[in-house]
Amino acid sequence: MPPTNTNSSQNPELNLTFFSIPQFLLSMGTGSILLLLTTGKVTVKALDSMGQASEELFRGDRLPILPFPDDNESNQ
Repeated sequence: MPPTNTNSSQNPELNLTFFSIPQFLLSMGTGSILLLLTTGKVTVKALDSMGQASEELFRGDRLPILPFPDDNESNQ
């Protein structure tokens, strides 16, 4: 019995209804999309950690204690 897909070894393309995509372009597009998704996740994590670090800078226990004048000194 002959194989049903006879042109698979001659022309490796994804045949759709309106157009065909060469296998090389399909693999390049898939790789770039995966790289884009990975970069997006890393960027979100980096921005989140930068936000947490900036919050730590402005916490009250990290700020210096300012010397306020006493009420007795201001009345004299």
